[in-house]
Amino acid sequence: MTANTHSILVVEDNKDLLNLLDINLSDQGYTVYTAENGVAALEIYQSKKPELVVLDVMLPKMDGFDVCKKIRSEDRAIPILMLTAKAEEVDKVLGLELGADDYMTKPFSIREFLARVKAMFRRADLTLEENRDGNGILEFDELLVDVSMRKVTLRGETIDLTSKEYDLLLLFFKNPGKAYSREELLNTVWGYTYDGYSHTVNSHINRLRSKIETDPSDPHYIRTVWGVGYRFAGKEESSSHA
Repeated sequence: MTANTHSILVVEDNKDLLNLLDINLSDQGYTVYTAENGVAALEIYQSKKPELVVLDVMLPKMDGFDVCKKIRSEDRAIPILMLTAKAEEVDKVLGLELGADDYMTKPFSIREFLARVKAMFRRADLTLEENRDGNGILEFDELLVDVSMRKVTLRGETIDLTSKEYDLLLLFFKNPGKAYSREELLNTVWGYTYDGYSHTVNSHINRLRSKIETDPSDPHYIRTVWGVGYRFAGKEESSSHA
């Protein structure tokens, strides 16, 4: 068994799958808490304060979207991985809009699930280190990032970003002008690379643009690089130099 100090709350109403995830996560050394409905999930979240939440969408008493929304209202940084039996894009995007960091569509392999959990913890640990090391203020035009506070303001107004939206913006801010492919962003910000998940990046970019761009269809900060992916505007593109 691998030594591990991280704790995980797994919320799933299918008892067989819940037990399977519990056993495999425990075998990796994680401390695992389980719940079979949304109300119990919130009670355990409040009392145990887990470091990651694995959350099924379809739950009794309170669905996963509402649970995710409630947790996010209290903690902007805790990683949330949503599980959905539905393949429709709308469900995945809704989960991401409510603040989930990632999702997996059932059925999925346990191996991929464990790799995803490990990647989410690795990214969260890295973010903590970056926050400890960086107490600076990053600024471009009217957009400002306070690294130590994980706070983003636009023209003096606080912008409410999800954890992954913030991580994306910080990466762009620190590397102005550098073009990133969707796969590079997935690997850097989410910590893994799997075929078929690049639309996760697209969804987050679109949400981020809707919050920071005056005209998301003609973005000033996060530019599209056709045939490649995305990049943050360089200093020469600052409106103060226009």
